[in-house]
Amino acid sequence: MDSDAGGSSSAPPPPSAAIGAGAGAGAETKGDERGRKQVMVVLVGPPGSGKSTFADAVVGGSTAGRHWVRVCQDTIGNGKAGTKIQCLKAASDALKEGKSVLVDRCNLEREQRADFVKLGGTLRADVHAVSLDLPAKVCISRAVSRKGHEGNLQGGKAALVVNRMLQKKETPLLTEGFSRIMCCNDDGDIKKAVDLYNGLGPSDSLPSGVFGQKSKRPVQVGIMKFLKKTDASVVETSSGPKQALTEIKPAQQNPLPKQENVEAGFACSMEVEKGLNDKMENEEHAKGSDYCDVGSRTLAFPSISTADFQFDLDRASDIIVDTAANFLQKFDNIRLVLVDLSEKSRILSLVKQKAAKKSIDSNRFFTYVGDITQLHTKGGLQCSVIGNAANWRLKPGGGGVNTAIYSAAGESLQHATKKCADALRPGTSVVVPLPSTSPLHQREGVTHVIHVLGPNMNPMRPDCLKNDYTRGSKILREAYTSLFENFASIVQSYMGKQNNESGAEKSASGRISPNDTKMKREDNHESERMKKHKLFQPIMTAKRQHECTKVNAPNCHDNAMTSSAAPSQTRQVDNKRNDVVTSKTWGSWAQSLYELAMNPEKYKNSDSILETSDEYVVLKDLYPKAKRHVLVIARMDGLDSLADVKKEHLPLLRRMHSAGVKWAHKFLEEDAALEFRLGYHSVPSMRQLHLHIISQDFNSASLKNKKHWNSFTTSFFRDSVDVIEEIEQNGSTTTSSDEKVLAMELRCHRCRSAHPNIPKLKSHIAICKSPFPSHLLQKNRLLLSSTMHMDRT
Repeated sequence: MDSDAGGSSSAPPPPSAAIGAGAGAGAETKGDERGRKQVMVVLVGPPGSGKSTFADAVVGGSTAGRHWVRVCQDTIGNGKAGTKIQCLKAASDALKEGKSVLVDRCNLEREQRADFVKLGGTLRADVHAVSLDLPAKVCISRAVSRKGHEGNLQGGKAALVVNRMLQKKETPLLTEGFSRIMCCNDDGDIKKAVDLYNGLGPSDSLPSGVFGQKSKRPVQVGIMKFLKKTDASVVETSSGPKQALTEIKPAQQNPLPKQENVEAGFACSMEVEKGLNDKMENEEHAKGSDYCDVGSRTLAFPSISTADFQFDLDRASDIIVDTAANFLQKFDNIRLVLVDLSEKSRILSLVKQKAAKKSIDSNRFFTYVGDITQLHTKGGLQCSVIGNAANWRLKPGGGGVNTAIYSAAGESLQHATKKCADALRPGTSVVVPLPSTSPLHQREGVTHVIHVLGPNMNPMRPDCLKNDYTRGSKILREAYTSLFENFASIVQSYMGKQNNESGAEKSASGRISPNDTKMKREDNHESERMKKHKLFQPIMTAKRQHECTKVNAPNCHDNAMTSSAAPSQTRQVDNKRNDVVTSKTWGSWAQSLYELAMNPEKYKNSDSILETSDEYVVLKDLYPKAKRHVLVIARMDGLDSLADVKKEHLPLLRRMHSAGVKWAHKFLEEDAALEFRLGYHSVPSMRQLHLHIISQDFNSASLKNKKHWNSFTTSFFRDSVDVIEEIEQNGSTTTSSDEKVLAMELRCHRCRSAHPNIPKLKSHIAICKSPFPSHLLQKNRLLLSSTMHMDRT
């Protein structure tokens, strides 16, 4: 660490409190310090790294006469969490008053730091970065175990937040505009840095450059990123090259450590198996990184339809490899393992060869010879989720994998399956949580079984496709896609799972605080939102940044901000028909469709864009709620939602409707069994007017909860033909923001029967043959193959 700070005999200033805490500094020092070279220290680190402790130690321990002020986003709003804009204003006011500033917020991304660097440059202050690069396991342990945190980020939810933020960390660089960067790798480094700034006098300055950074130290990564890097399938030894275990036999892979209870201090095993690490050249990297139950992110599955159902092995292997490759492109923290009992298995051999030709990462997709019900005890391979080649009745029997899994899991699997579904349609799957009383759960650590049904080519079995491989291949591809997507939903649920808070984290009334409840609700959709946001990352001009509203998450203040320092704005919507003025705030993730509509040329290489015109863009929904689900997005600026639409916009709405009808007809030509509705959400979750074209099968792993279902099957979903008609007659359309509609009980959209949960509902609608409600059969609200004509409403 550097220790060249000059001393001073000046008496220390009166103790100054953090601005975020609501206490101002003594005004008597303003005249003395005005005009001197001030310093703004931007602290960089995840929750639990010690930023607030660092800032408090500098503010309260300065011995050289420099007046420090802490700007803390957790408390900037009159003792409560505030916004980045408030922090920028507080920092600006302090620097103008001749005080030096410690910016206490996570600042893990360059974009989050940019405005503070710019502010410091504008006010001619030295801008330093102090990066608290403690091991992630230390940060998680501290964040989980702390009590009474200013931002209420503690307990089990803290582990999720720390991990998510570390995945986005960008190391501070001098090229960002910092004059000095200090990297603190342990508590000793932090103490030296605190002492350095405590001894910094009003006229002193520190040398420029980067200090304390380890020369070969990799950027700290989150738990999920580390899983990919420390996968035991690739081992680099000191005596030989990398060994790629593309096919693992029993006892070749050692058991992986299990995750401990997060509430107990997140004391999961944070290092790779000691026996392997002792020989790894990158041992230091492994020790400083995180490791947490890779088994929970591993799916073991058998080949579907190639045994009893006699599907052609060559065609099946093509489908397995293609579907796996497409799936793995979407997720970087997941492993897929194809399992077969025989070492001479031809399907394993074909898949391995074709996966190698496609250059699929052999650490993330590989084959395994062994019993799928004894992966851990016999082979040392931990898989919390296994796939089952089931029969349509979801019953034991029939031989093969199905019989083996039901036998190993015991009667508890039968009971659990019955609660989730009664039957299965070819090309679909269903997730069944395995009770902890199941022998398969207790012995092998299997927490979920995903039943999947493929096509039948065996003439001795029911529903044989009689060598129709066009249809059979389509069904098999759908089966694997459904299997993988259901597995992804399990992983996302595991990532977002919240531990129950202790009594100390409840309010005096004994109820969970609103912040806790809100965070739990928002975390359920965080992965989906962030993936949408990352795929179409907003490319904002300064003007658009000024227009975008800044949104503050209650505990994680870097999470949903844009980088503009302009005042926060909201778009006001004048709903004349209802004679009220409402205000809509859009988070940064919700700007993605807007940015795409305004700048489609920047996404011309995306496979998700189906069509672009001067007036609209047609896009595949990134998280489709049915087999076919696309969006027609208006390109007119100022049309955020239906509430903005007026009579002059009717020509645009008609052309968007026609485009939707055209694409529905294209899909109907590919699959005549589908039915489509075209419509808008009354209050959309994403900015920019967009029309949904959605098939009514609702067969998608992305449809997970009541909000998803009710947003497409209740009055919340406004049919396009009705919207156009209403605007023609009244000049605007009625919108309702009543979220009670989205919380209604789950009812079949055909027969209106009620169901207790999404798996039961999906199982029902897969076999429900009731006619659609009569109103949907009028005015072409429902598009069928039998009515394939363009609607020119």
